[in-house]
Amino acid sequence: CPRMPSSTSPRKALHFLVICYWMFLADQYPEEMFPLAWIRFRLDPVRLTFTLFGFPLAICSSGIIRPGAYCSCPYPARSCRNTNPFSSCCCNLYMTSVGAMSSSKLLHVKSRCPLYPGSDIKRFPVPDDKVDWTQEWPQYEPVSYTAPSVLNRPQWADPDIGSFSPHFNAVDDAVDRKSFEGNYRVENGKPLNPFGRTGLTGRGLLGRWGPNHAADPIVTRWKVNKSGAKTHHPVSKLPVLQFVSIKRIDCGEWAIPGGMVDPGEQVSVTLQREFSEEALNSLSLPPAKKEETLKRITELFKSAGVQVYKGYVDDPRNTDNAWMETVAVNFHDESGSSVSELPLQAGDDAGQVQWVDMDSSLALYASHSHFLERVAKERKAHW
Repeated sequence: CPRMPSSTSPRKALHFLVICYWMFLADQYPEEMFPLAWIRFRLDPVRLTFTLFGFPLAICSSGIIRPGAYCSCPYPARSCRNTNPFSSCCCNLYMTSVGAMSSSKLLHVKSRCPLYPGSDIKRFPVPDDKVDWTQEWPQYEPVSYTAPSVLNRPQWADPDIGSFSPHFNAVDDAVDRKSFEGNYRVENGKPLNPFGRTGLTGRGLLGRWGPNHAADPIVTRWKVNKSGAKTHHPVSKLPVLQFVSIKRIDCGEWAIPGGMVDPGEQVSVTLQREFSEEALNSLSLPPAKKEETLKRITELFKSAGVQVYKGYVDDPRNTDNAWMETVAVNFHDESGSSVSELPLQAGDDAGQVQWVDMDSSLALYASHSHFLERVAKERKAHW
């Protein structure tokens, strides 16, 4: 149960107890016991209660889009699944559209998690109704932070604003500063996150001012039984897909193997390079084995991959002035005779690597659950 704020009125205290009661029911009874319409009707007072306490919307509801939006929180009260997840971490939410945000945009959630990853820096709290830049908020005083690893000026990082003059919303000397979301605003020489306030200025852990472009290869195969037949999920009755997943060293979360697009590099090259390095550890393979591995990888990545997402990523590293964008492409080994036969081996950026069954209960890094959901729908597989 979440902690009750101090100086709480009796009415708010009563609402707080209602929240605790609903959390108790969510843990004790399966959702199948209640009709969906009844659940949605009964959730309205709970949503109101969170609003009265000033919390962001913390009860997931079914909608047209459900990207996984988990923050790193070591003490979840309940894993986020279906329509009734609860958590003691305020960021264990789905992205939701509310208030003044345009209907085509979703509120970023991980980008507002209180503690910035890899540091003890706390963001300035941004409620849902103040995320959009069009909302006047003179009290907004975001924390400024750029990680020392970025300030040391590695090859992949920009200088500080003032020491150079980048051309935003354009390809700037091989660096693509255009956003998939369209033109973004530039204020006082600094780009503004197209999805709104995050409670932090500067670049954080990101190297580029503005969009930081990545590529996420989603390599899948069908899960099969001992006889080679597709395995179907007992509830959905749909075939089960498996995807190659890595465990990130930096945060310990499972993710799709991917990485940053180098200046002037084609996304197709990035997709193949990142998968080879992170999931197959191609950089450390002996020459003969490396040649065979790269041959199979090249054959798979030359096939018609399905682009499942292209745009902004709700990433915990995002700031007001730097944010992640990606192209996620699914490469499917239909016969199971290509990449499926290669031994997976984690590269330098991955702690572990393995084939993982695709399911909506997976808690993955950033918006990766959303990408997998799109793959499942495209392949008519279980989710």
